[in-house]
Amino acid sequence: MTRVALQAARIFDGERLLDETVVLVDDGKVVGVAREVPSDWPVREVPGGTILPGLVDAHVHLTADGGAGALDRLGVSPAEAEKPEYADAIGATIEQSLRIHLAAGVTTVRDLGDPHDAVLRWRQAAAPGAGAPTAVGSGAGPGLPRVVASGVPLTSVRGHCWAFGGEVSGPDEMRAAVRARADRGADVIKIMASGGVLTPGSDTMSPQFALEELQAATDAAHECGLPITAHAHALKAVQQALAVGVDGIEHCTCLTPEGAVVDDELGAAIAAEGIAVCGTLGSDRSIVVPPAVLELVAKAGIGEAILQEAVRRLYAAGVRLVAGSDGGIGPAKPHGLLPATLAEYVEAGIPPIAALTAGTSSAADALRVQKGRIRTGADADLLVVPGNPTEDITTLATPTAVYLAGQDVTPDASAAR
Repeated sequence: MTRVALQAARIFDGERLLDETVVLVDDGKVVGVAREVPSDWPVREVPGGTILPGLVDAHVHLTADGGAGALDRLGVSPAEAEKPEYADAIGATIEQSLRIHLAAGVTTVRDLGDPHDAVLRWRQAAAPGAGAPTAVGSGAGPGLPRVVASGVPLTSVRGHCWAFGGEVSGPDEMRAAVRARADRGADVIKIMASGGVLTPGSDTMSPQFALEELQAATDAAHECGLPITAHAHALKAVQQALAVGVDGIEHCTCLTPEGAVVDDELGAAIAAEGIAVCGTLGSDRSIVVPPAVLELVAKAGIGEAILQEAVRRLYAAGVRLVAGSDGGIGPAKPHGLLPATLAEYVEAGIPPIAALTAGTSSAADALRVQKGRIRTGADADLLVVPGNPTEDITTLATPTAVYLAGQDVTPDASAAR
C-alpha cells in the first residue's frame, strides 16, 4: 500500500502538537496533514494514539553488538579488516543493530565510530555510490534506518578507541586524516577530544590533543564541507572544542578532578555558538552492571546523577540538545535504547516536548538530513505510539507502528493488522 491516511488522537510534528489528527502518505512522502480523512483514502486508525516523526538516534556504534566487552572485541588489525569473512560478519552485526533500532521507532541513526571504516564500507556495498557527502546517509539497504556515519574516529596515540585504527598526532596528520575520511564518504568527522571510560589508560578528565591539533582537524573538516563533533568528557576538552568552533559535542560532561563543572558562562557560550550537544543519557536499568565496570565509571566521575545534572544545566542555558543513546557499547547500552534516553532527559528535568524535539527535528538538523519532521514533502518516516508522549514520554517504549518511507516496517506488522 503506497497511499494511506494515518489517523490518531494527535500529531507531534517534530516541534509541536498540531491541531490536525490525520497524516496523508503517498508514494513514500507526507503529502499533507488534515483534520478529516479524505473520502477516497484508505485509513489506518489509532484511537488515542500519537503520530510523530521516526526517531533520530544521533550517537550509536552499529558494529558493537551490545554484549560484554563489545568495544574491546572490535579491535582488529587492518589486514584482518580487509578479509571478506570479516566484512560479512561485521555487516551482519550492523544490520542486526539497525533492525533493533527500527523496532524501537528509530528511522535514522548517526554512527560515531567504527573499526577501519566498517560502516562506511558496508553502506557503500549496500547501495553503491551512496556514501558520498552529497548523498548523506542515503545508503542503508532496503527496509533499514538511514545511516549517517563518521568512519574511524580520530584519537591520540593509544587514546580512547585507538584500536579502531584512528591514531593521529600533530596538525598535519590531523588534516590528512580528515581528508581521508572525506574521500571515503564520511558524513561527519568524529574526534576524541578527551579520554573515555572503556579504554584502559585513557583519562576522561584530560584533553587528548593540543589546541592547534583540534583546530587543524576542525578547519580541515569545514574545508571538506563536513561537520565535526567532539567526544568530550573533560571540562578542558569541552573548552577546547568550543574555542576551535566544532559543530557538536558528545557527552559534554565537563569533568574536573573536583567534579563536573557546567557553569552558566560555559553553557551560554555553547548556546551562542549553536553547538549541538548530545548528552547520551539512558541505560537499560534491568542490567546488573559488573563491579569492575562500576568502578571504572566511578573513577571516571561519570555517574547517572552527574550526567543528568550536566544535561539539565545545558538545557537551562539554552544549548541545542540532541538525543543519542551510545547504543551498542555494552549490556546496559544496547541498541534500540533511544526511548529510554528521551525518558531520562525528562527525568533530568527537560520538558517532554523539548526531549521529543531533541530526538526528532533537532537531531535531524544536527545530522544534516531531511528527517525528523512531519510536513508536506518530507519522507514518510513515522512512528505511532499509544497515548500522549508530550505528557508521558514512556509511551515511546511501546510503539504501535513504524513506517519507513511510507512502508509499514513494524515487526510482525502483517499479524497486527
